[in-house]
Amino acid sequence: MKKGDICVIHLAAGIGHEQFGERPAILMSDSEAGVAMAIPLTTNREALRFHHTLAILPDKQNNLKQESVALIFHIRAVDKARILKIIGRVNKKYQEKIDKALREMLKL
Repeated sequence: MKKGDICVIHLAAGIGHEQFGERPAILMSDSEAGVAMAIPLTTNREALRFHHTLAILPDKQNNLKQESVALIFHIRAVDKARILKIIGRVNKKYQEKIDKALREMLKL
């Protein structure tokens, strides 16, 4: 597992607008402590109205089935046991946009 991998993760039931269930996510880091940082994806294009989101088109590298929205503002730590499988990778262009959005969001 490495930064930029797109995986299917299982998120426990959330509250309010938190993402939950099995869904694709973009891995942003991997730690030796058994935890990874992940950005959940949604197919709800209306999520693009929020700051710190990014539309990602399906391609042969990422293996997404439909256009998705990276919910960068929903980045979260997940136990590696929640990572069910790796399905693809985001390309360099998307990774650079995600990194920029994270820096802006976290004021780095």
